Amino acid sequence: MKHLLAIGRIFFGLCIAGIGVFHFVYPGIQPIIIPNLRDIPPGLYWIGYLTGLILIGIGLLIVTGKKFHAISLIMGVVFLALLLFAHLPAFFIAGPQNSETWVKMNKVLALSGGFFLISTINAPTPGSRILITLYKLAPIGMYLFAMMLYNFGLGHLVNMNGISTLVPKYIPFPKFWTLMGGISLIGPAISIFTGIKTKEISLALAAVLFIWLLMLHLYYAVRFPQWNYGENFMGVITCMAFCGIALIIAQRKSTNTRVNSNQSYFGRHLG
Repeated sequence: MKHLLAIGRIFFGLCIAGIGVFHFVYPGIQPIIIPNLRDIPPGLYWIGYLTGLILIGIGLLIVTGKKFHAISLIMGVVFLALLLFAHLPAFFIAGPQNSETWVKMNKVLALSGGFFLISTINAPTPGSRILITLYKLAPIGMYLFAMMLYNFGLGHLVNMNGISTLVPKYIPFPKFWTLMGGISLIGPAISIFTGIKTKEISLALAAVLFIWLLMLHLYYAVRFPQWNYGENFMGVITCMAFCGIALIIAQRKSTNTRVNSNQSYFGRHLG
C-alpha cells in the first residue's frame, strides 16, 4: 500500500504549491498564511510573490519526493508559529463570530501537522543537532490534524443550520448530510487520539474527503470561481491536502526510516 503514501505526499505537495500560485493570482500575502496582509501597498507586492515562489518550490520538492524532509520539518515549525503568533491573535481580535478567521486558523493547524508528518516519510538520519531537536515535534503532526478534524466536526454539529446551507442543492436532505459530515470528522479525530483502528478509519476518512472534494468543493469552485478571492479553489486544494494527510496517517506505520542505534527517538517515533 506504499502507493497510497506516495499519493498522500503528492496531494499535500500540490496543495502547498497551489497556495503559492495564489500569491501570483491575487496580490499580497494570502490569509491562509498570514491574516490581514492581502491589502498591502503595490510597492510591496514582491513580498507576496517571494512567498509564492517559496511555497511553489517547497510544494514541488514534496511532490517529486526530492530532499523534502528537512524543509518539511522546518515548515511544520513555521506554520505552527504562524498559528500561534498570527492566526490565534487574529481570531481573538475578530471574535468567534468571524467564521473565516476560525476556518483559516484550523486549516493552518492541519497544514502544520501535515508538514510534520511529511517530514517523517522514509526520513533519513538527521545531519545536525538542530534537526534532531526539531524532529521531537514530528509526532504531534497527526494530533494537530486530529484537532482540526474535531473542531470542524464539532462546528458541523453546533452550527448545523448554517453549515447545511453549504450542501449543494442537487444533494437532498442537507441537514442529514451535515450531521453525517460532523460525525465523519469527529470519529477519525477520536481514533487518532486513542489509536483505535486508526489505519482503517483514516483510510475511510481519506475516501470521504475525496468525495467532498469532488462533490462539494470542486462544484463551488467551478460555479463561483471568483468568490472571495478564489476561496472556493482554496477549499479544493486544502481538502486535497487533508485527504493526503489522512492517507499518510493510515500508512505511517509502514514507512521505512533509517535509524542509528544511538538515536532511539527515531526508532520509537518515525516510520
